[in-house]
Amino acid sequence: MRLNEDVLVLILEELRYDKKTLYSCLLVNRTWCEKTVSILWRFLGRYNSIDNVNSMNILFNVIIKHLSKESKDLLKNQGIELFKETDQKKLLFDYINFWKCLDLQLLERMLSHIKNVEEIKIPIIRNEILKLFINENKKFISLTIPENLNCQLHRISGVEHCFSNLETLYCNDNTDQNILEELSKIIKSTKKFIFYIKQHNNNFGVITLIESQKGLNDVRFIYVKYNSSIRNVPFFKALEESLIKHIDTIQHLRIYWKPITKILSYLVNLLSLEIYSSNPYYNTNWNHLENLSLPVLKILKVQRVPSNILTSLIENTKGYITEISIVVDDKSLIRAIYQNCKNLRYLKLSLLNRNILELENLLINCKFLNGLVIDGYMFKWSELFEILYKSSPAGLFKFKFFFYYTRTPELESLKLFFDNWNKRIPMHPMLLRTIQMNQYVDVVQYFDLIEKYKTKGIVKDYYNDLYENDFEDFEWIQKKRKFILVQNFVD
Repeated sequence: MRLNEDVLVLILEELRYDKKTLYSCLLVNRTWCEKTVSILWRFLGRYNSIDNVNSMNILFNVIIKHLSKESKDLLKNQGIELFKETDQKKLLFDYINFWKCLDLQLLERMLSHIKNVEEIKIPIIRNEILKLFINENKKFISLTIPENLNCQLHRISGVEHCFSNLETLYCNDNTDQNILEELSKIIKSTKKFIFYIKQHNNNFGVITLIESQKGLNDVRFIYVKYNSSIRNVPFFKALEESLIKHIDTIQHLRIYWKPITKILSYLVNLLSLEIYSSNPYYNTNWNHLENLSLPVLKILKVQRVPSNILTSLIENTKGYITEISIVVDDKSLIRAIYQNCKNLRYLKLSLLNRNILELENLLINCKFLNGLVIDGYMFKWSELFEILYKSSPAGLFKFKFFFYYTRTPELESLKLFFDNWNKRIPMHPMLLRTIQMNQYVDVVQYFDLIEKYKTKGIVKDYYNDLYENDFEDFEWIQKKRKFILVQNFVD
């Protein structure tokens, strides 16, 4: 019985993060192969990691095979030899047609690794490749603009059509200001805007670009030099003020500094708020955020925000919060969480021993809690484990524990935790992650113990994450995958 193609696409879409299964789907038949390839190539460079020279070279060779005869002849006449006589195998698909996320930063990295071509001729290659992507026949949903881009992107024929449905835009403060200002006349539909702040440049082209959008929904100002004491306050202030025109549409905001203006008081439709303040003196000058009310907020992730500000904010919500990630431990704050966040599903919390009883109250009151991340080193593991197996709600089975150098649990207390967990009715096998904050922590003995309890079915899955690099806060099943070129796989 032949599977309906529309149903097949829906199934494959559900597998879009499971690359291993998708590669198997390539081999079923041509229809399966074509539908699978379209998914694998759609977000190429966005969700896939292409971080080695060999992968970039393979990808580049696939791209240039799409060049027209005219482009190939032009390059040849310029003395640019990119094509080997033995490398003229016909492509199985028009891969460029599947591509929906244009990452010009990835293109620049590929161009930088071309061998045996004079640097002065690289712009010629770039121009011919850009014609493949930017024309009247293509439409992208995502665009990444690198810093120091050496081309007038806005002047390429077909750019208006190509970016007319753009949903996501990435750029940084080193991106050519003129390019951003010109693109603001073309790009109007961006929903998600990600801006990286690297060099503290006053790139006011980005202000113009933000203000020109019509339905901005998700804004992320990411401060790359997170621990730097140098802050461009006037520019940060201008970035915040650029959001004023979008107070009715913005639902998600991430910033990497203490808010300078009162912009948060206007963004009453926020569903998620992330503040990662780099100011070590974070307990001062937050008065302008007192009594802040975000009634429909669902996700709150913050660092270096005073507990009194957070407590007030949580108390002024309407009970919709499902995710909280904070690194402040305060009794009043924990109490505010379990009194006002009955629908809480995921919690990341730093913990001190004096507040461990409030954690027990939280577990009792937040009955929908599904995942818990404990980041702290001033408490007794044995007490924590006792509270977890006694008071955890029925749906809580996902745990992450931070292992610091001198503050790892005793093996016996961890063993007792597993044994007692097995007595819970019903017992749900746990997903367990440990975050190893020091590479010299001896975790091998923990691996051996946990493996024994995996065999018994008490631990379903376990992973040790060094320095919290492999998983997001509330991610227990890893979605990140390395890039494997589909053309080579199916050939």
